[in-house]
Amino acid sequence: MTDSLEHAYRAHHQGRSREGFSILEDERGALFARIIGTGKRVLDLGCRDGTLTRHIAAGNEVVGADVDSHALASAAATLNIQTVQFDFNAPEWPLEPASFDVVLVAEVLEHLFFPDRVLRRIERLLKPGGMLVGSVPNAFSLKCRLRYLNGSKRGTPLADPMHINQFGWDEFGRLCSGVFDSVQLYPLGRWQRLSRLSPSLFAFGIGFSAVRRSASL
Repeated sequence: MTDSLEHAYRAHHQGRSREGFSILEDERGALFARIIGTGKRVLDLGCRDGTLTRHIAAGNEVVGADVDSHALASAAATLNIQTVQFDFNAPEWPLEPASFDVVLVAEVLEHLFFPDRVLRRIERLLKPGGMLVGSVPNAFSLKCRLRYLNGSKRGTPLADPMHINQFGWDEFGRLCSGVFDSVQLYPLGRWQRLSRLSPSLFAFGIGFSAVRRSASL
């Protein structure tokens, strides 16, 4: 299963998504760098070739994780970071509990079968007071809703064949709040003024941060 999944994601990374490309890279990179800061041990789940990772690598000890070993090799060579390959849908992860200050999961949760279970696995990897940081597409922005009404998914998160789950602003906030404390959502995309008025309708993506609870559920 992992071999076939790796093959699918390698083709995805090298084809449609392009190596060296990350959606809203500068905006997301700046947000993550500001939230994470420095002096942290960070797990970057879904780091691919390290294109986004480089924004948070300086001053932090980063471990990059992905199912695509080819992309991981590129990240390790470019950024000199540790890497680990595994399928995030697997019931057990090859990582020590309470071993990270931050887990970054950027544009990954929509690719996984049970994001609530994944969030609980992430929670167990964090040290007390550790942070979850990341982003997901806003699949129910006004632009997307109009496309759906017209019977089209072109240009929406639904058009990506690797997306298993789709999230809206409020729904995603509730998902995170079921596992973490101090959940903060950040609108991403070029319509920032409109996004501040109604992020559920105008944010292209949903950035987020949250804090590990003092006691596990």
